Amino acid sequence: MYTRRPVAALLVTAALLAGGSVAIAQLPMNSRPRSGASVTPVFEGWYTNPDGTLMLSFGYFNRNTEETLEIPLGEDNRFGGGELDRGQPTVFLPGRQWGVFGFRVAPDMGDGKVYWTLNTRGVSHSVPGHLDRGYYLDALVGEAGTGNTPPVLRFAPDGPPSQGPGGDFGPSLAARVGAPVSLSIQANDDWRFEPYWHRGRDPERLALTWQKYRGPGSIFFDSATVEIARGSDGVATTAATFDEPGEYVVRVLANDVSGTYPAGAAQCCWTNAYVRVTVSP
Repeated sequence: MYTRRPVAALLVTAALLAGGSVAIAQLPMNSRPRSGASVTPVFEGWYTNPDGTLMLSFGYFNRNTEETLEIPLGEDNRFGGGELDRGQPTVFLPGRQWGVFGFRVAPDMGDGKVYWTLNTRGVSHSVPGHLDRGYYLDALVGEAGTGNTPPVLRFAPDGPPSQGPGGDFGPSLAARVGAPVSLSIQANDDWRFEPYWHRGRDPERLALTWQKYRGPGSIFFDSATVEIARGSDGVATTAATFDEPGEYVVRVLANDVSGTYPAGAAQCCWTNAYVRVTVSP
């Protein structure tokens, strides 16, 4: 299972191997601001889908501890290579967000690269997605030692499954400003985990968190996080209310115990799914 070393450790190691000294002030150890900082796109790695296609997984690092940034699609939030929109978010929550979305590429991508660029407050960051073997992720095949795999999400009992950080879209919904709309999803899990991952959470429950992913206004959830217990019907439901008309995307994130952040570097074991909502005045 692939895991990166911290940036600071890599810089120290490189300096020492080169026979140099390390100035602590040069390392990214300063405390992060509550607001006013930029966002960096992150390429998490790639993995193989059951249909043989390959998935590139991306996340981001919002350097702010409290400020959520919104960066519309366009020059400030784009992919290169002819497809500006690859399903990336326009809403960026504080902190490091692992494996927020992904998209399929063909195996013949070879040594090619596709760049995600974010411009915030005059600062531009780009990251390449690629198929370098060193970035291969065990995102679907399970954690070493336990075989734990990501939860499986469905928008209907007989609907197509969504599994892993790449995620899939459910049926589109319609809503009106100020009128709650029901959001419902079914989740199943293999209930495998390492005991040390509990961190105070009940290992017999899945946590499903609803978040605004795209859209012009605010979304208010009756319950932003819904837990479902092992042995239940596995259905998590909440209500969302929108304060402005327009086109929205809602993300639902399903975490088992070992998939809880910050245990995200190996991309197991959580699943994304998304819902488009058209909101009328």
